[in-house]
Amino acid sequence: MENSNHQSKNGAEAHTASNKVSVLNCIDLSSPDIHQSVSLLKQACLDCGFFYVINHGISQEFMDEVFAQSKRFFSLPLNEKMKLLRNEKHRGYTPLLDELLDPDNQVHGDYKEGYYIGVEVPEGDLESDKPFYGPNVWPAADVLPGWKETMERFHREALEVAKAIARIIALALDLEIDFFERPEMLGEPISILRLLHYEGRISDPLKGLYGAGAHSDYGLITLLATDDVMGLQICKDKDAKPQIWEYVPPLKGGFIVNLGDMLERWSNCIFKSTLHRVLVNGQERYSIAYFVEPSHDCLVECLPTCKSEQNPARFPPIKCTTYLSQRYRDTHADLNLYKKHQT
Repeated sequence: MENSNHQSKNGAEAHTASNKVSVLNCIDLSSPDIHQSVSLLKQACLDCGFFYVINHGISQEFMDEVFAQSKRFFSLPLNEKMKLLRNEKHRGYTPLLDELLDPDNQVHGDYKEGYYIGVEVPEGDLESDKPFYGPNVWPAADVLPGWKETMERFHREALEVAKAIARIIALALDLEIDFFERPEMLGEPISILRLLHYEGRISDPLKGLYGAGAHSDYGLITLLATDDVMGLQICKDKDAKPQIWEYVPPLKGGFIVNLGDMLERWSNCIFKSTLHRVLVNGQERYSIAYFVEPSHDCLVECLPTCKSEQNPARFPPIKCTTYLSQRYRDTHADLNLYKKHQT
């Protein structure tokens, strides 16, 4: 699914109800009532593909530590951060304006900087040749002590949360509960942690200026933790004119979870991946996104429970790695643009 179903060039969109606040379903992962969890999740996925999860098993104390370590990195001088510039495997630092998610409406890239951390696969390992696998790029231990260990632990714990959510998604799609835990799916996932920092600028959709341009995520599901600064907006009907945008309030201690395009494709468009964007209001904003995708070789083809004679498969099968690689190429700046910073 492309991210181009927006209004006219350079953000000249009609005024929308951008102060509206969305009410999302909340799923308690500690609840013994799995039927209620499945019902709440299914309703959310049919409606907008966004929901909250609480009691997910990651302590508030540790979440606070991850945010503190993220702020420590983004507080470094730009020349120090540029030494850790993302590589072709999408590991490391992404500078301000590096990502352009909505070229039809943005005058330049997003007002955000980020840091990608993927599944750690050492150099020389046969798996390290695959896109999105390989060694991570880490700040020096003497510059940010404990940083690497904190992020690696969060990577592990967030994957367990994602697997718990995937079990509920499987039941909501009338699949076996462990459908997504097979080796070719979340048994060997492409999971990507991304730290994000939005500068204290002011977004203006009418001028094409955004913290993050309108887009839908590429993969299976995304877990998002945010600070208490409002900024995330969703558009439940991307084809409406004008588009109506609603704020998603932060939820202390919880994750905002949304479905990606790959799951929409897998479910034959029964479940929705929804357009979202970030508007910043002059305050700095920090968030932590955890993108969960199946393994490289997973063939994404219409789920058996999502097609019928009346509703045949809408998309041809595609390998996960082929799909993701194309989506990243479409939205990130060419690395050659940064050569002058690395001489």
